[in-house]
Amino acid sequence: MRLDVYIEDRVHPLDIPQETLVAGRGFFDKMDRDMDAGWKVGPLFIEHPDRLQRAQIAAARLLLAIENDNEGMVQAMAGYILSRLPDAYRVDIDTTGQPLNTEITRADGSLMT
Repeated sequence: MRLDVYIEDRVHPLDIPQETLVAGRGFFDKMDRDMDAGWKVGPLFIEHPDRLQRAQIAAARLLLAIENDNEGMVQAMAGYILSRLPDAYRVDIDTTGQPLNTEITRADGSLMT
């Protein structure tokens, strides 16, 4: 699956193999269990993050993985996003410290809400 990740004026086209989504199920489920207890997102604590907020949290971790050239974590975070939002096509990651401003777009151009 393809996911275009935009960080400011740079695009990072990612190809995430279906095998990554299958192999990562246990890891993705653990991420969900961790977030079930609530999560600090920027300056806020969200008690029960919804699917979009969880993907935005993963996108913040994806940003760090890209910046640190951590390909394994890049694949894992992009895989998480695609496993939870399979119609995601583009992620515009907020770099101002407000992860909830990260936008995730479908292939048809509509924003996920």
